[in-house]
Amino acid sequence: MHDPTALYTVDEVRNIERDTMSALPPGTLMQRAAKAATTLALSLLQLQPAAAKVLLVAGPGNNGGDALVMACLLADAGLHPTVMVCADPSRQPEDAQRALERAQAVGIRLIAPNADAIRHPVDWDLVVDGLFGIGLARPITDSLRTLVEAINALPCPVLALDVPSGLDADTGTVVGGADGIAIVATHTLTFIGNKAGLHTSEGRDHAGEVRVAGLDIDLMPFGPSTARLGGIHLFSTNLRKRRHSSHKGSYGDVTVIGGGRGMAGAPVLSSHAAAKCGAGRVFTAFVDQTPAYDFLQPELMCRHVVEIETFTGVLVVGPGLGTSQQAKEVLEKALLSDCPLVLDADALNLLSVDETLQQALRKRSAPSMLTPHPLEAARLLQTDTRSVQADRMNSARRLAQQTNAVVVLKGSGSIVARADGALVINPTGNPALATAGSGDVLAGICGALLAQTFPCWEAALAAVWVHGAAADALVRDGVGPIGLTASELIPAARRILNQLTEQHAQRHVPR
Repeated sequence: MHDPTALYTVDEVRNIERDTMSALPPGTLMQRAAKAATTLALSLLQLQPAAAKVLLVAGPGNNGGDALVMACLLADAGLHPTVMVCADPSRQPEDAQRALERAQAVGIRLIAPNADAIRHPVDWDLVVDGLFGIGLARPITDSLRTLVEAINALPCPVLALDVPSGLDADTGTVVGGADGIAIVATHTLTFIGNKAGLHTSEGRDHAGEVRVAGLDIDLMPFGPSTARLGGIHLFSTNLRKRRHSSHKGSYGDVTVIGGGRGMAGAPVLSSHAAAKCGAGRVFTAFVDQTPAYDFLQPELMCRHVVEIETFTGVLVVGPGLGTSQQAKEVLEKALLSDCPLVLDADALNLLSVDETLQQALRKRSAPSMLTPHPLEAARLLQTDTRSVQADRMNSARRLAQQTNAVVVLKGSGSIVARADGALVINPTGNPALATAGSGDVLAGICGALLAQTFPCWEAALAAVWVHGAAADALVRDGVGPIGLTASELIPAARRILNQLTEQHAQRHVPR
């Protein structure tokens, strides 16, 4: 069975396509792709098919061939599509040439590239992007750039075939960076296998709703993919309904360590998240001035970090920690403990400049999780943010291997990676998470799940999914994305975690 959550690289898809085409009659895959795209296009059109005005932009490769075959199928369905042919027919691949000849033979309206023809006089009901596929290596420039700008300015749905033209299918970046441009699609129908670049970095801004057309290809002989799209199924076996015969000790302790001068709010946010996502007890350890108690969450036990002689339970180190000598000593003590460990914020900054701390992290046998944003990841990798964002998947993998830890690289399409190369892109979340303290809340959720005996990998997958789903739920309710604050995520995350447990928990039978 085809798995739409498996993520494939461009090279993997090309190999699958080449091997499959060698065993099929010419044009078979193109016909299958066009048929799947036609079905989706018809479902997107709100008007009667005969009245719908559809523009298909066909580029120079097989992606353009898909669009031409699709135009013929739309005509068979009673529509009168227009195809803007952006290719030299003599230089097209054979399948695409045959598709063009068929379109000419059946009388499809073919027009030359012209941005004005996109802008007016027709009010298009749907535009199909068949300009470039997964193989684009150079930025879109000159007249083709003008075409993309014109498409992006339209109010109608835009359906991208395989990948929005101009978007790197592996990395999710726009080809050419700040100087490049890519189609902003409302829907993308990607072929053979799902692509990572549609779900991370700039991909989510350009791909819109992503669907996968497997083209009736059996992917089993090609081996499993090493990357996946996240989902509840990846951690649901660790959800457990709570037994009546339990107590606070049944659900573990979390100690959040941070709170340097002027930054007491960060560990408090993490602690609130840990408590409300199920930890049995939560301690908040400050490296600076320690409040007697938390007025909003008096259940938290506030300590100065020097009062804690021995670390136990799960440690969340870094929120508001600062980079003082005392902060460094606390981090070293945590690294040398046998406690499950979540490292965030300043703990990561301290690690990045101290090889001794890095060695201590690599040598740990207890579970370790890092939750960097791109700048923190760049410091740890001794590079810059641009390089990290240019290839988020590879950056996350490298960091996981370098630190022998589970790594959550935060951002649009947060990436969870582990040292053996396994990687998951999280599909939940939205721009509401771009707010101060959001990462502190995530670190607290990670700590709470570890305390409730989630394995480190599944704890990271679940925490990131729940964190993003909380933001999605709040936005659906009209709270954000503008102005949502991190503390608002916490009760929403608690609600979602309870709902997941109720729906997916394995039955816990007392022994």
